[in-house]
This record gives sequence, structure tokens and C-alpha cells, in this order.
Amino acid sequence: MTVTLTEKAEFRLRAFLAGSAPDTNGATKGIRISVKDGGCSGYEYAMDVTSQPKPDDLVIQQGKVILYVDAKSAPLLEGIVIDFIDGVMEGGFKFINPNATETCGCGKSFKTGDCSSAGVPCS
Repeated sequence: MTVTLTEKAEFRLRAFLAGSAPDTNGATKGIRISVKDGGCSGYEYAMDVTSQPKPDDLVIQQGKVILYVDAKSAPLLEGIVIDFIDGVMEGGFKFINPNATETCGCGKSFKTGDCSSAGVPCS
């Protein structure tokens, strides 16, 4: 499983984790990444702070950030690059997903060709 954070994205996520409420159990906080049904294109990305990953989550260390990837979402997120854009017209996390055959204008949702990670035309 490959998920890549750009330097800017890792910096923003580290700052976000440092500023979030501390875990009372002393567990390590990370970012849980998943895909859910929704958005303008069919699937939308979700990122949440957690210190309690689900038992089947894949754990990936990117620099100083721990990523917990939802196992069911993993095929749709394979090879994704997460960047952070800080500009006048656009700002926030940007997802560059090689599995997406279409993305919406906001860049937060996507579609694959056959509604799976294969990215082939729907039959």
C-alpha cells in the first residue's frame, strides 16, 4: 500500500495533530484516511484525527505522521499523493489519485471507471 504525503501536507498534518486535543490514554494520534460514498462524483475522501484505529486499518508512517488507511478504501487509495495547497484562489488538501477516472471541480470527490480501483470503463 502506497500513500504519499508531500512535504507541505505532512507539515500541515503535524501542526494539526499537535493542535488537537491530547489523548487521555497517551495513545499515538494519527490521521485516518478513507473513502466514502458521496460527493459530486460518487466517492469522497475523508480524513479524521484518531488515536484508536480500527482493527483492520493499514498503518503507514509518512515522516512524522502516522496514517491509518481504512482497509476497504485501500484499493481506491493505492498510489494516492496528498498535497496541501495554500493559495489565494484555492486552499486545503489536494488528492492526486491515479485510480480516479473523473474528479469533481472541488477536487474532494472522484469516480473510477467501473466503481472500483481498476479504473476501467463501466460496462
